[in-house]
Amino acid sequence: MIEEENKGSPSSTNSSSSHLFGKLSPEFFERVIYSRLGASRQEVLIGPTTGVDTCVIRINQNQVLISTTDPISLIPELGPADSAWMSINLLANDLSTSAFKPQYLMLDLNLPPSISEETLEAYWESLSGECARLGIAIVGGHTGRFEGGSDSTIIGSGTLFSTGSAHYLTARNAKLGDSVILTKSAALSATAILARTFPEKVKDRIGAEGFERAREYFRKISACEDALAAASIGVGVGGVTAMHDVTEGGVVSALYELARASSLGLAVDRAKIPVERETREICSIFKIDPYTSLGEGALVISCHPSKADDVIRVLGSRGTPARVVGELLEPTAGIRFFENGIEVPYTFPIVDHYWKAYYDSHR
Repeated sequence: MIEEENKGSPSSTNSSSSHLFGKLSPEFFERVIYSRLGASRQEVLIGPTTGVDTCVIRINQNQVLISTTDPISLIPELGPADSAWMSINLLANDLSTSAFKPQYLMLDLNLPPSISEETLEAYWESLSGECARLGIAIVGGHTGRFEGGSDSTIIGSGTLFSTGSAHYLTARNAKLGDSVILTKSAALSATAILARTFPEKVKDRIGAEGFERAREYFRKISACEDALAAASIGVGVGGVTAMHDVTEGGVVSALYELARASSLGLAVDRAKIPVERETREICSIFKIDPYTSLGEGALVISCHPSKADDVIRVLGSRGTPARVVGELLEPTAGIRFFENGIEVPYTFPIVDHYWKAYYDSHR
């Protein structure tokens, strides 16, 4: 069973220095953030909630606005074009789990003084091109060079938003008895980014062919069109009820967050979660767990059991593998992972050791 740690101050949430990287703990959010959310407005239908990546604001009886925000990255080893492509797709992944197609983007780019106009032009050209491909209009923002933060790969943030009918999904909408589907495989983005960031280290351990396969995982990071395809079989009771993209904390965190957001229990057969050979090898090199490491590109989808085959079929028709990995249960059942009939314990919040591995390998 996944157990939640009893935590005190934020500095004591985990003795490992790896907790200094990545998201803050759910305890800190509950204690500090969620209790201070400015004014209360009745048109805010879904506000900040653990495990829910989008907000929902009522426009009128028939329409809502859905929005999400995320960091924008420039990773030197990826280069400006691929960094921009990845940044836009990570934003689109989040918003599309609502079953809405991304429409509008605002950007805040806080650039280091060292960035050249040539690099920025290449970054922007790729960013704009991917937005055009996904049907996203860039409608505003802020861009400038500033002192500080030049050692970080985070150069700002983006906010995506869309409007549409009141038929939307969040991770809170999963239903008792739903089948839980996972697309693709575990630790996709961890595999791709570590291979591209540390090519010699990876190539030396897994060989040139394995390295080339691993670096090509990068193009699997996009999940927007998968989410929209899954939603096409029907949204709501009797169809797809909830979606959550796999990000920090990997597949385990995404499954946990969907169940917790919907106040349900969950049983997962971990043996059914695919872990590709290159992923296992790279995670071994960097001493990280593929089940709890960055997994952008994969989706967790809950649906009525009668629709599971339809969801898997429609995803398969676009070349995306998917399989049922679990079932949503009564809340009293807890959130439990099994493999070969033996329970695999996890403690939540998951500490994603990807960040520590990434920064330690740069030293």
